[in-house]
Order: sequence, then structure tokens, then C-alpha cells
Amino acid sequence: MNHIVCFHLFNDYSGSPKVLKGVLEGLLEKGYPVDLVTSGGGVLDELIGKPGFRKHGYRYRFSTNPIVTMCRYTAVQVYAFLVALRWLFEKDVVFYINTLLPVGPALAGRLMGKRVVYHYHENAFIKSAFYEGLAWMMQRLAHEIICVSGYQASFLSTKKKVTVIPNTLPKDFVEKLHPDPKAAFRQKTVLMLSSLKGYKGTKEFIELSQRLPQYRFIIVINDRQENIDAYLQENQLPVASQRNLKVFPRQNDVTGFYGQSSIVLNLSDKNRFIETFGLTALEAMRAGLPVIVPTVGGIAEMVDDGVNGYKIDAKDLELIEKRIHEMLSDKQNYIGMANNALKKARLFCAKNMISAIETLLQNGIR
Repeated sequence: MNHIVCFHLFNDYSGSPKVLKGVLEGLLEKGYPVDLVTSGGGVLDELIGKPGFRKHGYRYRFSTNPIVTMCRYTAVQVYAFLVALRWLFEKDVVFYINTLLPVGPALAGRLMGKRVVYHYHENAFIKSAFYEGLAWMMQRLAHEIICVSGYQASFLSTKKKVTVIPNTLPKDFVEKLHPDPKAAFRQKTVLMLSSLKGYKGTKEFIELSQRLPQYRFIIVINDRQENIDAYLQENQLPVASQRNLKVFPRQNDVTGFYGQSSIVLNLSDKNRFIETFGLTALEAMRAGLPVIVPTVGGIAEMVDDGVNGYKIDAKDLELIEKRIHEMLSDKQNYIGMANNALKKARLFCAKNMISAIETLLQNGIR
């Protein structure tokens, strides 16, 4: 049985570490020994104490100064490269690289003759030249590349060693969800999970809350409260005076927010950022909630327009406003869409995802 050594740069509560947690839990349950090299303070820390699991930690955080961020990133790559050397003489070791960013250990794995499997969550080709460079490295270092959607895979020049395996939700997360379309309709609440990055639609969500004062709006921002306060002040967004809007900082568990909501939005600007998958949309649909998502990307592959949600350009706030009002005004239509959302989400099976990844980890070089 292979020994899985996993590398992930930044351990927080965003999509890619959540998916990784579910994969590693599944592999641990199957009896694989797993070592994880990542930062502290996020969802992956919940694996500590599980049989067969060891974590090797370091301190890491992003900075508003890009030069500082790049220096920290480079230092972590050197550190991870050196840590990877501890498995130089161990046989049957697979290096499992989560996201493009841990290039240091991927290089170390190749130099040591280890199998290198990338779980590719981003779309490098719409981000920056830096990410395109990382994608170029990935396609040369990886023996296997796992893509999360057909949209994402279409950008890679390498095809033979690419496998599309859609993300799924961890079992413990799903168990906390209790879909109830009738109750959800009565909530009259619109939810979004976002960040302070300009392309994620925080400002647009706040504007929608102002346009639709008859409904409640909740936004959970993946950042600390002090950074959120500074962002709101800098952008002159006086949300404290809005009775129908609640803003929450980063949360360890978001299942409760789905339980008090009716509709979930993703307002990513497709001209600046395209979702390769859309984990929050899947979470919402698994909670039995219709979604409104962008018109392109892996996230759009999950939605049948007018059936389990809508695909609308995030800049078309008038149409989004109209669809929200339509759904929350027509109970029968809403319940039909909610049931369709749940039905679609159940197609994304964690057991099948983990088995497919296990096969790639075991099979080695094609």
C-alpha cells in the first residue's frame, strides 16, 4: 500500500482545503498512511489525531504587499522542498500536490523518482503569468493531473495524463445539512460566501440587498473581521445601517447558514475570474437550495438554467434581482427548483471521487 505524502500551501476554510480534507479522510479510512505538509489554522487541522495521519506545519499567510507575499511563498517552497527529502529512501511513496502552488515539493518528488499527482483546482490561464508558469511546471512534473471540471481541463495542452474528477462534499458536512424546501422558502433569505477580492462580487451582493429590502441578505466573507471592517470603510459601504443585511467573518462551519437561507449566489466576475468548479454552489444544492451562478466555467456545468437555478452574468444585477424576486414569490416553482438542486447535488458522490483518486495514486505512470 502506498504512503501518501500531501502538500498544500495555505490551510484555511476555502474550497480546495475542504475538498482535500474529504479526500484524505477517505484515504485514511481505507488504511493509507498520510503525511500532510501545510500551514496551520484551517480546516485541515481537523484531521489531527486520526489514525495513520501526521501533519508537518509551518506559518504562512498572505500579505496585501505582493512583494512580501512572494517572498513568503518562495520561503515556503524552499522549506517544503527540504521537508520532502525526508522520504528520499522510502519506497512506495506518492507525492499528492493540492493546487498549483506547492511547486517546490513537486520538483523534489520528481528529482527523487517519486510518483507526483497534482489535484488542480485553479484555472491558471485566466489568472496571471505567474500561474501560467506554475501550470507549465505542473504539466511537466506531474505523472497524473486531476482536474475538477471539463472546462478547466480544456485549457491544458497535456491531455493523456489528465483525468476529470468533480469535487464532492465531505460526509460529515453532508450529515449536518437538513434540506427542507418549504422551510427554506419561508426564510426569504439570500446567502453568499465570498472574499474581499474585487472579482468575487461582494459589492454587487451589497447592492442587491439594497435593491431588495423586503428580503434578508447574509454574506460570509472568508477573512478576519478587522480586514472586513477596513474594506467596508475604504469602499464607503455603510452596511451597519442596513437592517436586512448581515455580514459575517470567516467561519469554521457554514452549514448553519445554509439552514437559514433560501437562495445562494455566486457573483464572480467572469471577465476577471472564472470558477473552475464552484464548491459553495454544490454545498448549497446539497442543502436543497437553488443557486444563481455565472454563465461560464466549471460552476456553470452544475446548473441547468431555470431547473435547479440560473446562470446569469454577475454584472446583470437587474436580471439577478428579477430572478430572486420570482423565486421567492412563487412557492411551487421554488420547491420544484429546490428539489432539482438536491437531486443534482446527489450525483456528486464522495465515495466515487475518493475511489477514482485512489486509482490514480495507485496506478502510477501511464
